[in-house]
Amino acid sequence: MYDASLRCDVAAAGLQRADGACALSFARRGGERAALTGLYQRTPCRAMFPEPEEGDPPLAVLLTTTGGLTGGDAVAVSVAVADGAVVVSSQAAEKIYRSLGPDVTVEVELAIGDGARLEYYPQETILFDGARLRRRTAAHIAAGGSLAAAEMLVFGRVARGERITRGRLFDGWQVRYDGRLVWVDRLALDRDIAGMLDDPLLFDGARAIATAVHVGAEAAALLPLARELADGAATVVNGVLIARIFGPSPGDVRVRLIGYLAGLRGAVGLPPRLPRVWHV
Repeated sequence: MYDASLRCDVAAAGLQRADGACALSFARRGGERAALTGLYQRTPCRAMFPEPEEGDPPLAVLLTTTGGLTGGDAVAVSVAVADGAVVVSSQAAEKIYRSLGPDVTVEVELAIGDGARLEYYPQETILFDGARLRRRTAAHIAAGGSLAAAEMLVFGRVARGERITRGRLFDGWQVRYDGRLVWVDRLALDRDIAGMLDDPLLFDGARAIATAVHVGAEAAALLPLARELADGAATVVNGVLIARIFGPSPGDVRVRLIGYLAGLRGAVGLPPRLPRVWHV
């Protein structure tokens, strides 16, 4: 039989928590393609480097060996591309489990040099009921650099009928181009999360939301296509192309996000597809 007092004892005991990190740096080394120039990994974070498909830049795939994160865990990810082009994705969806109290903290730093291009496409983050996540993504793009990035949040294990009723989410973006702050975004959910998700003036029943960001010289020219691919939910702010895709079905949002990102890749001369890990 479940003993409620055990929950208090476990919380007071101070469970072992993860403090992981992964730092990647890339640059050209006498050739046309970027190459890995620096790698730092701390458990549970790891990076793999599968062979990219024909026509694609070098690929790095991030993963956490714990299979998910829970309250008190901390992860830091850093990707720097001095020149050349690189794609960074993740092996699978990241799961944020129910917390006994503390937040999961995730810090992401992206740095793109003059003439460099980074595509940052982690797969979706799934928030379990009672999960607490604080995530910050900061991007620094030099003049002449280019960033295409996307993040997707799923509120509960919808396929299992789970409904998020409690927990906490703080998800923040900050983008600087040529040293100038060009875009800041904050999403904060706390306490009555179910009511916020159902509110017709807020999420209107959505159980998943994706944000896609594109920074670079071609961003404004991509707006008409972005609006077509995102059902009109795209705009340009300070030279940053931003799109939102959301809906009641996480599977549908994922399919639409893949189509959006693949479509923009095709428009800039890249193969119109995402890395194979997105289709495993």
